[in-house]
Amino acid sequence: MSFKEIAPYEFNENPFSTLAKDWALLSAKKDGKSNTMTIAWGFYGVMWGKNVMSVVVRPQRHTLGFIDSADTFSVSFFDDSYKDKLTYCGRTSGKDEDKIAKCGFNEYDESGAPCFEEAKLTIVCRKLYRQQFDESCFIDKDVCQESYPDKDYHIMYVGEIIKIIKKED
Repeated sequence: MSFKEIAPYEFNENPFSTLAKDWALLSAKKDGKSNTMTIAWGFYGVMWGKNVMSVVVRPQRHTLGFIDSADTFSVSFFDDSYKDKLTYCGRTSGKDEDKIAKCGFNEYDESGAPCFEEAKLTIVCRKLYRQQFDESCFIDKDVCQESYPDKDYHIMYVGEIIKIIKKED
């Protein structure tokens, strides 16, 4: 399979369907091991004069320690035939087993971040910012109550997009 790097202005995916509908895998490395989790929330755009992607991770997720330890992370998008594997990666903890191996994903390294040959598109980011959501900052208290009944507020990471890798047709 061959891949090509595309410039951010060539990225023409729908930001609403790629995350909320199609989902993605958020991946990072720690101590030479990789971990991944399924995400459906996040955004990309321009911040601080840089092309960025933002992702969020709940504090109880095993992937959090990997993201915190790494300088880079990847967000990988797949076609619909991988939906069952993405469901599995969202429901199973990497603390309990090697989800990447169990799904049969072929991993490769790109700028220190784990990527997958099966992905149709991967965004590799260098971490710029980390902040945990704070209950007192929610203007719409209903969002807070509905999304965080256990007060397990997401931690947001903003990463500078350093590479976008697309599978060639």
